[in-house]
Amino acid sequence: MSLDATDKRILTALQKRGRMSNAELSEKANLSPSACHRRVQRLEADGYIRDYVALLDARKMGVPTTVFVEITLRAQADDVLDAFEKSVSRIPDVLECHLMAGTADYLLKVVAENTEDFARIHRQYLARLPGVAQMQSSFALRTVFKTTALPIS
Repeated sequence: MSLDATDKRILTALQKRGRMSNAELSEKANLSPSACHRRVQRLEADGYIRDYVALLDARKMGVPTTVFVEITLRAQADDVLDAFEKSVSRIPDVLECHLMAGTADYLLKVVAENTEDFARIHRQYLARLPGVAQMQSSFALRTVFKTTALPIS
């Protein structure tokens, strides 16, 4: 299914404010409420809308420190990759894990209270990940820009 201009208006509006009422959304999409509701249901069924979430404030949640961790594995065999991915997915402080092309095999986005908390996360979890040959951590000094909205063209 391809997206038309109305679908794109709906998706753009929902990415900005996912809790708006169907009446508000239908106004933004220039549709009747029932037609808008049907469109949203179709976008959900077709997998364009994957989920609805609340975005929390990291500072208020007590984890204002963001650390990017580059990990290089000893080997790239499927069993090594699988074991690493299974283990890293269980670490509550890891928000993202990406298999990379380039110098590092994986890039992790980790949140922590502060440097001492990151040291705990490193000792308790990261240092115990299977197959790791090398690890490099970089602390974000300030978040300049951050969004969850995908570009809709």
